[in-house]
Amino acid sequence: MRLGVTLPVDDGLGVPEYLRLVRTAEEAGYDSAWVGEVTGPEVFSMLGILAASTSRIRLGSGIATVYPRSPALAAMGFATLASAAPGRILAGLGASSRMITEDWHGRAHARPLATIEGYVRVLRAAWAGERVAVEHPRTQGFRATLLPPEPPPIVVGAMNPGMLRLAGRVADGVFLTWSPVGEIAEKLALVREGEKEAGREPGSVWAMVSFWAYAGDRVAEATERMRRLCLQYAMVPTHAGSFAGVFPEIARATALWRSGDRRGALALVPDELVHRLCAVGDGAAVAARAAAMHEAGVDLAVLLTPGAVAGDLDGPLQTLTRTADAALLDRTNGTLAH
Repeated sequence: MRLGVTLPVDDGLGVPEYLRLVRTAEEAGYDSAWVGEVTGPEVFSMLGILAASTSRIRLGSGIATVYPRSPALAAMGFATLASAAPGRILAGLGASSRMITEDWHGRAHARPLATIEGYVRVLRAAWAGERVAVEHPRTQGFRATLLPPEPPPIVVGAMNPGMLRLAGRVADGVFLTWSPVGEIAEKLALVREGEKEAGREPGSVWAMVSFWAYAGDRVAEATERMRRLCLQYAMVPTHAGSFAGVFPEIARATALWRSGDRRGALALVPDELVHRLCAVGDGAAVAARAAAMHEAGVDLAVLLTPGAVAGDLDGPLQTLTRTADAALLDRTNGTLAH
C-alpha cells in the first residue's frame, strides 16, 4: 500500500504553508503529493515550486481541468516539470464541472469524454516528439521541442461510468473521486471493462482514491467542517450522483443553501455521509481507512487534509505525521514498512 496527500487548496493557505506540508509528507515517507486546482493555487506554478523544493516525493496535478488550457500548452507544462524532476511528475486530468468551466473560465463544457480522450492523445504524441494532428480538441501541426526525459503517467479523474471506462481505455491511472470503500470494486469493474474494450491487459490501469482525513487535536470542529465540505461538493450538479445514495435530501439541502439558509442545509447532511467520505479521529483511524481502500483494490490512498477551520495548518501537519506513524510508513519509499 502507498499513501499520498492532496493539498487542501480551498483552505486559504499560502505557498510557504503548502511547502511545509509537502516537505513534511516527504520526510514522513509519503509516496506522492497532489495539487488540485479550484480557486487557490495555480497547479503548474505550484508543482514547479514543489519540484524545486523536494527531492524524492512524486508530484501530480490532482486534478487539472482540461478546458481552460489547450492540450498543447498542458503538454509543454508537464514536459517542463518532468525536465526539472525526472520520474517524479504525474499528469492528472479531469473534466471538472460546468460551473468552473463555463462560469469561471468562460469555456464551453462540451463533450467531456471526447475532450479527455483527445487531450490524452495530444499529450502522448507531443511527449514522443511527434507532430500532433488531433481533431478534438483541435490541435494541428504542433510539435514540442522540450521532451520529458520520462513521459509522466497520465491519470484520469473519473466518477461516472463513461469516464471510468474511458480511463480504462486510455490512461495509466484512474483517480476514483468521491468513492467510499464500498463503491470501489464496482467502479474498478468499469475501468476493467474499458481495458478490455481497448485490448489492454487486465489491471493495466492502477487506481488511486482520495478521502478527507483529519487526525489533529480539534476533532469536533473538524467533523463539522467536513460536513460543510461534503455538502458543498454534493451540490455540484456533475458530482451529485456520487452522493445521492447516502444523501437523499440533496435537492432540498441545495435549495436551502441557495436561499441563504446555511444552517438548515447543513442540518440535512447525514452523519453517515460524513463518516463514509471522511476519516476523522486519530492516526490509526485514518490509516485504517487507507488500508480498507487498499484491500478494495486501490494502489494509492490519498489523504485530503483540511484543517479544523480554514487556515489551520496544525491539523493537516498532525494528520500527516500521525497517520504515517500509525501506518508504519517506510520513510524512504512511501510504502508500509510492515
